[in-house]
This record gives sequence, C-alpha cells and structure tokens, in this order.
Amino acid sequence: MNQEQFKNTVFIHKDKLFRFAKRILVDEEEAFDAVQDVMMRLWQGKDRLHLYSNLEAFCMQSIKNEALNRIKKDKIRADFVQQHQVVPLIESKIGNTKEIIVEMISSLPEKQRLVMHLRDVEDYDIDEIGQVLEMGESAVRVNLMRARQKVREQLTKLFDYEGQKIKGIGR
Repeated sequence: MNQEQFKNTVFIHKDKLFRFAKRILVDEEEAFDAVQDVMMRLWQGKDRLHLYSNLEAFCMQSIKNEALNRIKKDKIRADFVQQHQVVPLIESKIGNTKEIIVEMISSLPEKQRLVMHLRDVEDYDIDEIGQVLEMGESAVRVNLMRARQKVREQLTKLFDYEGQKIKGIGR
C-alpha cells in the first residue's frame, strides 16, 4: 500500500476516529494524540491492512483500544466523573438542554456511552457497532436501549423538577 492508497482508505476516517476518541477520553488534546498514535501504527502495518474486510471498523476498534489503554494508564475517567456529576450540572446549566443531554450521556457507563455515541452521533448500524466494540448484536441493542432509557429518565426528572419550580414561582 502506497501513501496515496493509505490516504484514500485509512486517513479519510481520521475525523470519525477523533470524534470517537474525544467521546471516550473527553480531552481534545489526548484524543488528537490517540488518533496520531493509531494512524502511525496503521501506517507501519500498511502492508497487512488488506487482510481486514471492514477497514473502517478495524480503525474504530483500534482507536477504542488506544483510548481505553490511555484511560487505564492515566485514570482520566475517574477524574472526569469526580469533577462532573449530573446534579451540579443541572443546577448550574438549567435551560441549556443540549449541554445537559451531552453531560448525561457522558455520565453513562462506558459501554452504554460508546454504543450511544456510535449509533446516535456517528450513525453506525448495529452490526458495525458490534464489530467496533467486539460485542454481539443483542448486547449492542441492550446497551443502546439501557443508555437511552437512563437519559430519558434523567430528563424526565429534570423536567419534572423544572415544572415544580415554575409552578412554585407562579403562585
């Protein structure tokens, strides 16, 4: 595989890889570094890439593994969860539903968060998500359903709380 072929088959996925890495790692610079490292490894193994039937899924799987390794090494996720909890978020950002939903998704368990990102943000099919995350199709569906259900429950609580506050003000 030459440089032009690599650019047209692998490098075209760099933006998706970055968004996925950023969803996992949260930190933009860390995500950028992860994508660079994966791209370097893919370039170094360019002569073996033809062995993969779905190169995009392989790239996404590679970035997932790199990001998870970085999380384990640096314990970024533990710091993030500690600093960004849903309750303080709701109190400080009332009225900005999109940001609240993004934070709710970020607070989901890892598998649910990744499945929801790949399905609802990146628009992957269930079988593609299964390939990327190395999960069965039914496991992907269950995690997606649970993730959506948790976000829905949190939003319902938030809107009920807001409704109560509005009723209290109007009296």
